[in-house]
Amino acid sequence: MATRHVLHPFSHSHSHPSSLVKALSRLQFISRTLNPSQSQTLKTRTRLVTSATASMASSSKKVLVPIADGTEPIEAVVTIDVLRRAGADVTVASVGKEKQVEASWGVKLVADALIADCAGSTFDLISLPGGIPGAPNLRDCLELQNLVKNHASNGGLYAAICAAPAVALASWGLLNGLKATCYPSFMDKFPPEVNKVEDRVVVDGRVITSRGPGTTMEYAVALVEQLYGKQKAEEVAGPMVMRQQHGVEFSMKDLNSVDWKSNGIPQVLVPIANGTEEMEALFIIDVLRRAKANVIVASVENTLEIVASRKVKIVADVLLDEALNLEFDFIVLPGGLGGAEAYANSDKLISLLKKQAESNKLYGALCASPAIALEPHGLLKSKKATCYPAMIEKLSDKSESNNRVVVDGNLITSQGPGTSMEFAVSIVEKFFGRKKALELAKTMVFV
Repeated sequence: MATRHVLHPFSHSHSHPSSLVKALSRLQFISRTLNPSQSQTLKTRTRLVTSATASMASSSKKVLVPIADGTEPIEAVVTIDVLRRAGADVTVASVGKEKQVEASWGVKLVADALIADCAGSTFDLISLPGGIPGAPNLRDCLELQNLVKNHASNGGLYAAICAAPAVALASWGLLNGLKATCYPSFMDKFPPEVNKVEDRVVVDGRVITSRGPGTTMEYAVALVEQLYGKQKAEEVAGPMVMRQQHGVEFSMKDLNSVDWKSNGIPQVLVPIANGTEEMEALFIIDVLRRAKANVIVASVENTLEIVASRKVKIVADVLLDEALNLEFDFIVLPGGLGGAEAYANSDKLISLLKKQAESNKLYGALCASPAIALEPHGLLKSKKATCYPAMIEKLSDKSESNNRVVVDGNLITSQGPGTSMEFAVSIVEKFFGRKKALELAKTMVFV
């Protein structure tokens, strides 16, 4: 049976432009020590490296993702993450006075630049996240409006999700005569000039629109396809373990079922570190806060601000030390190879997790973290679990590892970025019941 080769989500291509530049420098240095014949051979090879470097530099697409106070963090971060996986040069620009914004659900993000810094720059794609009041804040930024209008008039790709198609793009007249979609409750905000469509992702010419947090991964992959083509989109989507069919109800493998209880509002700890997979962290934080859990985001590093795996900068609520004396109903680790290794190397965090497990309290992990952080410390002993598919061999018990989400008593594990939403709403189901989990999933346009 033929197998499809997919790229590992944590790997870095050896043909990255910076690697080629270093190789070129080495070749030029060596050429000074060779005889004429050897030198001529090396010059030929140098030209090949130079050509490859120029080719790769020219193929890097420039993307602008503006953010604001009240931006929906899933819609911003997933888009940034997926586009950077594809090799795009993504600039995250704040439309406020500071680079740090307070996105929806108390998530603090730090932009790469201010929107004023982007004046005069050209982009291959501009993508607007939604959120309220995020979308109105984007709409009301005159610098952004002028930038997007000029970009559109020059034939550039532009896109928006959730409230932003209706609130921003349509108000700027950039959807007139086009098919578009948006968050369901904002569809009536479209003017008559827009052809409203209720699909999860809509592409009409140079414009891409989508519906909400639960459609963001599909939207982001569609952006990759528009920038780079279908093959690149498939290469990016494959390693993320995306759903085979979007919009359908979610499920989990629930073994040795126990009631997940809390004294009122669930107290949840989400550790983050440099190298944490930002998509996975944000799905967990966003969804559980929507469900009214009290979520504390704790940095395992020495600073509140961490740089996640795709270079998104997230500001934690507290340092881990401040969380050590608090009681948590549930501790959950996002993935990302660097983040998982940081968790595994944090004696304080591992000690906290061991106390949690020994007390039969609730804990969980996603993607690389079950294999890298939990398994080596005995935190999967006598437990069924899953993890990122390429790391399943590290699990001592692989018997349920083909499932996207596995619950074994007080433990929940899942496979990767593309299972993060299922993982998060499954946690909601365990705490609050299937009805609330489905309501939340529908609100987020996941099902």
